[in-house]
This record gives sequence, structure tokens and C-alpha cells, in this order.
Amino acid sequence: MATNWTGIFALSRFYQSPEVPIKQDSLSKYGGENMSQNNPITISSWSLGDQCSLEERIKAAKSAGFEGIGLRAENYVDALDAGLSDADMLALLQKYGMRVTEIEYITEWAEVTRTYEQKYKEQICFHMCDLFGVKHINCGLMETYPLERSAQKLRELCQRAGNRIIAVEPMPYSGLPDVQKAWAVIERARCKNAGLLLDFWHWVRAGLPYTEDILNGIPAEKITSIQLNDVRPCPYAHSVLRDESMHDRMKPGTGAGNTAKFLAMLRQKGVSPAVVAVEVISDEALAQGVIPAAQEDYLATKSILEQAWPELL
Repeated sequence: MATNWTGIFALSRFYQSPEVPIKQDSLSKYGGENMSQNNPITISSWSLGDQCSLEERIKAAKSAGFEGIGLRAENYVDALDAGLSDADMLALLQKYGMRVTEIEYITEWAEVTRTYEQKYKEQICFHMCDLFGVKHINCGLMETYPLERSAQKLRELCQRAGNRIIAVEPMPYSGLPDVQKAWAVIERARCKNAGLLLDFWHWVRAGLPYTEDILNGIPAEKITSIQLNDVRPCPYAHSVLRDESMHDRMKPGTGAGNTAKFLAMLRQKGVSPAVVAVEVISDEALAQGVIPAAQEDYLATKSILEQAWPELL
């Protein structure tokens, strides 16, 4: 069933508490004492699935050792539907000493006629950024369009985003299948607030090498954030590759990819990611429950970072 974003956006405005200032720095008092200011280790939304409550999500991330959580617009909608106000959500974060550090996911932004559902979802992502003090939004483009059109539509999205950063994610089964195609659109759009989100699973499944020359021409500061995970030895067929992405990923450093080389490449490039997100979308992992899944994700991530990029810890 399609989400009623029109009603939800109205609800999000209704649920704002006048006692809670909605601004970028409003969460400074809600972060944990050991929060990394530059590269917080974050568990992405899909790593904990879509069946847990906001408090269960926060608690699992905190118990595992993560510094922040990622939220999708749908997670925010679920929290509203459960009766939480914006103030309630901030209070839960304060209770556990956690922060939201990743917001997603805007799609279908290059359509000629965008649906109201997508327009309202986009506005909710903007609202979430302001509410939780997050500066970037993850975005993808499933459809394939000519370069100039994609660039123009990205330019329009960036204009609507204001001072928020639009982090474009290349995915091998999408209209932007690899980093070169995604960068070509960003470069043509010529927007200061457009950048790249590089996900290791997508990197490997796109058949990309771990050599820095593939990033030639891309300024390090344009790589906004990264997502870590790993791949199974045998990929699904291309026609169902997205199913593998959404159900069968592995923890960083435990699969057939080379997460350490990927990290070393980005480190050598001089990248400073806004977040180091862990996106292990795995039915097998979630079958254990969100707390064990989060704990295993964190331990695997910590191990690979100690090996390849200890400054991020």
C-alpha cells in the first residue's frame, strides 16, 4: 500500500512541539559524550529492517557501540503513527545519548511530473534534516535518462534542498549504475550542495576496482559519505540484483569483497566522510533480532576500520 505522504506531512507539522527549536544545531545537547564530530560510526536504517520501533532502533544501536543511527522517511512516519511527536523523538535520543546522523531516501526526482507522494516525502526528508541536525540526504535514481536531463533535475533538487547536501548514490541496477555515471551528472549539474554516497556493496557489484585512479577528477570533498558492508561470492542474476541488495548482504570484511582496500583507496584520496555508515541489509542477520544484528555489524566494522582506517574510530 502506498504511503499517504500528503497526510503524513500535515501530521509532521502538527506534531512539532513549539518548545523544541527546529534548527541545525538543536541536537547538540542530545549527542553522546563520545560522539565523533566529523565521522560518526552510524548504523543505517535498513540494517535494522522496518519492523522495530524507534526506541528499539536507538537502543540496539547504542548497545552495540554505534555513535548514530540512520532514519528513512518511512521510519519517521512510523514513529508519528505510533503517536510520537518530534519532541518525543528528540527525548528518546537524549535518553540513550544517541543522534540521528543519516537521512534517506529521495527518489524519482528526475520525473517530468513528480507525484505528490514523492514531493511530500522529499519535504519530510528536509524536515528530518532540520529536526535532527543532519546536513545531508541520501538519494538515488532508479530510472535512466539522458545526462543533461538528469543534471537539470538534480540541479532543481539541490535548489529545493537549500543548504542541505544531496548525496547521490550510484547503484548497479539503477539509472546511475557506477561512480563515473553518477559523477558525470553531479559535475554537469554544477551545484555546491551535490555530492556522492559510495556504498561498498554497490561498488563491488558494479565491478569497480579499488584503485584511486577511478576517482580521478572527483574532488575528495565531493564524496559526502560512505556505507560499509560486503558481498557474497556469487552475485544474483542482474535482473534480480536488487533483491540481493535488499536481503542478502554481508558484514564488512566478512565476504568476497575487499572492504579494507576500498577504505584504503578513500583514505588515500583524502576523503572525510560525513558519516561512516554500516548498511548490512540481511534477512539472515535480522532473524536473530535487532540487538544481535547491530552488535555483529559494529564489531565487524570496528575490526575493518582498525585495519584500514583507524583514524575514523
